[in-house]
Order: sequence, then C-alpha cells, then structure tokens
Amino acid sequence: MENVASKALSGEVFSALINLSGRRRFTSQRIVLYALLASQRQDGSAATAQEALTLFRGAHKSLLSEADGLPGVFCPELREAYFGKLDGDKQIVAFADLGERTLKAIAQGSTQAEELLAELVRITTPTLAILNAITGIYEEQAKQNARQVRRQLRGVITDIETINRQARMVAFNARIVAARAGQAGKEFSVVAGVLSTITGEIDEMVNAALAAAA
Repeated sequence: MENVASKALSGEVFSALINLSGRRRFTSQRIVLYALLASQRQDGSAATAQEALTLFRGAHKSLLSEADGLPGVFCPELREAYFGKLDGDKQIVAFADLGERTLKAIAQGSTQAEELLAELVRITTPTLAILNAITGIYEEQAKQNARQVRRQLRGVITDIETINRQARMVAFNARIVAARAGQAGKEFSVVAGVLSTITGEIDEMVNAALAAAA
C-alpha cells in the first residue's frame, strides 16, 4: 500500500473514513444476528444477512483502496493494524468469508450449517475488538489532523496580521501626508480612509478566524 500520510486529508474525508469503519462494526453484528435468525427460518433474515455482508465487504474494500477520493491505508498506524501485529485485514476477510459460507450452508440446509454458525459466533467478539481498535485509529488520526489544520490556520492568521499592521501604518502615514498637503491632498486622504476601512475589516475577519481555530 502506498504511504499517503504526507497528503493533506480534509475533514470530509476523515468523516467518510470513520463512517465506513463504523459501518463495518455495525454490519458485522448484523451478519451474525441475522445468520442466527436465518438458521431458525425467520422470514427475510437470510436476505438481510446477505445485504449486511455485502455492505461489510464494500466498506472494508473502500477503506483499503486508494480510490474514489479515499486515501487507503494512509499512515503507519493503520498499516500496522491491517498488515502487522494485529493482522486486521486477514482477520476481517476471514470473518466475511466465514459469514458467506455460513449463509450458503444455511440456505442449502447443509449439515455443516450449525458448525459454521457456531464458529461465526465464536469469532465475532475478537473480530469486533479488531474493528473497534481500527476505528479508534481513524478517530485519532482525525483529531491529529484537526489540530494540525488549526496550527496551520493560526500561522496564516499571524502572517495576515503582520501584513495588516503594515497596511495600517501606511494608512496612518498617508493621512499625515494628506493633511500636510492641504487641498491638494484631499483625494489622497480618501484613499487613506478606504485603506483604513479595509484594515478594520481584515481585523474582524482575523478575529473570527482565530475564534474558529481555537
């Protein structure tokens, strides 16, 4: 997987990642619940379980693939979780594959259905623990990104404040020159007044931006 940690990710992208990771957690539970109901021949349960399985696999694929505006595995923490010690990708895929085999066995009335279902139930808790851990990584990365964006914003605001102070000084000096020039300096005085108004508006925008970055 390409390391795209250096790429700036927007808050919208992080929201999508967290949403997909949460969807994976939610649908993992639905797969097991409706597989159990399907084994009891509850109407519509098998279809619901299959739909949940499709959503589960789709979310997992989207989280791992750098496509459709999503970054894939974009940081070392996620790489370690998916392909390192936690072995998340392998465990998640194994859960989905077992879910599919279980649903198929139930639909066919296979003698293996009960055994497969028991195994699916058994691995649900450790799989959920993995999904929770990975979701936590996405949430932490989103927090770090938000802090970085605020730091960058404060840096930009500092630059704007510096330029604005210089502009105010120019406006002040312009007023002095205009006053000394008398009648000939009236138009120059108007320009200086407009510049002062602009710097005042910039001050207001800077204060609003600082409040947002707090």
